[in-house]
Amino acid sequence: MGNAFIVVWRESLEAMLVIGVLLSWIARQETPLPLARGLWAGVAAGVGLAGALGFATWAAQSEFAGAALEKFQLAMVLGAAALILHMVLWMHAHGRHMKRELERQAEQAMGAFGIAAIAALAVAREGAETVVFLYGLGMEGETTRLFSGAAAGFALAVATAWLVARGARHLNVRTLFRASEFLLLLIATALLAAGIDRLIGMEWLPPIIDPLWDTAAWLPDGRGPGRFLADFVGYRARPAATLVIAIAAFWSYALWRMGRIDRMPPSVRG
Repeated sequence: MGNAFIVVWRESLEAMLVIGVLLSWIARQETPLPLARGLWAGVAAGVGLAGALGFATWAAQSEFAGAALEKFQLAMVLGAAALILHMVLWMHAHGRHMKRELERQAEQAMGAFGIAAIAALAVAREGAETVVFLYGLGMEGETTRLFSGAAAGFALAVATAWLVARGARHLNVRTLFRASEFLLLLIATALLAAGIDRLIGMEWLPPIIDPLWDTAAWLPDGRGPGRFLADFVGYRARPAATLVIAIAAFWSYALWRMGRIDRMPPSVRG
């Protein structure tokens, strides 16, 4: 539930902030009404595209069985982990300049149709990412808790976006996004761990040493706090060496890229 809460909050908030920036720009134009209509048409189209992806994912899964289904689910879990990493790195590079970039795109857009296209692409991208993330998380948890967490995350995103629009003095969106980057990377770690476990189970990867250590007597990963850590950050009481190496490589790469982005001048970040 907690993972779905964080993912949906972050993705929904990004989409709402995009809509807010575009609405603010539209309000300053000479003929705002047609542009506003185009914006909301684009939002509706983006939601529709994300919904279509969700249906396509469900339909694709229903066509698989046995080993083929296991491979499809493995691809979705690892794809979700990779997508989270990509999204975190992209926002780390571009988040602070998002408002200026959106306004530039709006100025270059050709009327209501151009605004609709910008909104549709932004909403569809966030919605598509959410679909993939939730599918990946759903492979490792209860569906009811997953949707409860997603609903709570969406509600918090609405409240956060409202506070931003109201100009809340003590709400620093940049700080929130920086904290959420760390939390999202932890979620990606849990997805990566699930994927590596599947790869080892399918004998596509060697465990090297299994287990590398054993903390099951102190903190089992099947119940209590250990189960929470397993679901949230990929903790394993008896991990294979391959899993430990994969997680270490994941975090080393993520922190290296983020540090490199921070050292780059804004004009060349990407």
